[in-house]
Amino acid sequence: MSLPSQVSPPQVALSDVAPSAVVGAEVVAIPVLTGEGDDGPSLGPGAAELLDELPEDLFALLELHAATGAAGEVVDRAVLDGSRLSNTAMQRVLLVGVGDNTPDDLRRAGAALARSTKGRATIATSLAALADDAGLRALVEGLVLGSFEFHWRSTGPQAQPVERVVLAGIGDVAGRKPVLDRALAIAGAGWTSRLLALVPANEKTPAWMADQASEVAGRSGIKVTVWDEKQLAAEGFGGIVGVGQASANPPRLVRMDYTPRLKGRKARSKAGHVVLVGKGITFDTGGLSIKPKDNMMLMKRDMTGAGVVLAVMGALADVDCPVHVTGLLPLAENSVSGNSLRPGDVLRHYGGRTTEVTNTDAEGRLVLADAMAYAVAEIEPDAIVDVATLTGAIKIALGQRTGGYFANDDALSDVLRASSLAAGEPLWRMPLDDEYEERLASKVADADNSAGVPGAITAALFLQHFVGGIPWAHLDIASVGDAPKDEHEYTKGATGFGARALLHWLELREPLAGVGA
Repeated sequence: MSLPSQVSPPQVALSDVAPSAVVGAEVVAIPVLTGEGDDGPSLGPGAAELLDELPEDLFALLELHAATGAAGEVVDRAVLDGSRLSNTAMQRVLLVGVGDNTPDDLRRAGAALARSTKGRATIATSLAALADDAGLRALVEGLVLGSFEFHWRSTGPQAQPVERVVLAGIGDVAGRKPVLDRALAIAGAGWTSRLLALVPANEKTPAWMADQASEVAGRSGIKVTVWDEKQLAAEGFGGIVGVGQASANPPRLVRMDYTPRLKGRKARSKAGHVVLVGKGITFDTGGLSIKPKDNMMLMKRDMTGAGVVLAVMGALADVDCPVHVTGLLPLAENSVSGNSLRPGDVLRHYGGRTTEVTNTDAEGRLVLADAMAYAVAEIEPDAIVDVATLTGAIKIALGQRTGGYFANDDALSDVLRASSLAAGEPLWRMPLDDEYEERLASKVADADNSAGVPGAITAALFLQHFVGGIPWAHLDIASVGDAPKDEHEYTKGATGFGARALLHWLELREPLAGVGA
């Protein structure tokens, strides 16, 4: 079985004409801003040109619908006879709330517009006409990710995204094209990470994920290395081998290496080096510490961290990342068989540290530990960031709209927090509290893999032993890896959370400024 053909994200173009003048646009969308004080909402750019042609009182229409201009609010008006318009294809006018025109507001407006125009060939909108570069990027992210669909139906997808979006009323089309291209790259990474998380586990084995990494590497011009189960065992990756040993689908480790486009060997040698590690459990039964049925239903998505890292690696060249980046994907299926890892077993990780496995359902940290230890010993990076749907405890602490992260370096923490907010993927720093270190103690090994509450903190403390003092951040995205409903740029199901935040960080001219100082 192979992955069915999936829908494609919309094409997005810039134009300096008014949206009503875009030939062939079936839908014209005009921004609505919230009013100040007692003032009602106001219409944004493109409205005057539209009103010159369309005999309609748009303010009365807003009043009829009690519209406020709140971000993502949509008022829909059919155009019954477009034969007298300069754009005879126009069938609908949408008045789309952009709130206060902030990047977050524009991201939500873009997603709402995308949902309202599925199945259309071309739409034109002036939502970006008042936006700065950050706002333009956010709008494009919303347009792309709000269009997302995934299916495995014999009849094809239930809906198709709009094919083409023209962002009209843009003053400097040539000057803003690079901003658009970067936005599309980042939104595309979010799309890819979301798609990977939704592929069913009977297709998405560790070997399949390794193949996807190889395909992305080939398209992106980056180097890729893959370890099979025999090589992993021979080289001492005991965590990855142990977690994957029960499955008919053996484990893999993937290394992806990106080199920045800097002039001269000396400049490249001085560029910093970041390692990204993504948890890649392609299905998690819990092992012998088996999960309840309801908890197991979503476990094809337990490789979200690896999907995020894979998607980020594929977009680094498009955002002109200035540092070396290595992506490590430890991939395994946590299954049940006669060869299952047992509670009480002891694993030896890469580099020699040992772990007593008291809970086979705390497996993610075991595979991450191997990859992180490898990074420290063989790569010696300037920073390590791991991404994982690791603990249910982080969801209890933060809910489903904010991801948690831990860091041993304040500069790295600050830049990740700022990048997450800019990307619309908010992260909240959690405490690496040494007071709970004693809970990791094992009577037979260097550590216990299931040290108890507080679960997110003890998991981070477990991982901290494998970073060797290198600046490190641990992103626990179990709280935000799944959206309970369609909301803003998220569609119900996997979110691919983290890809945008990491790319907003790695596109900075000095992503490692102050880190490790």
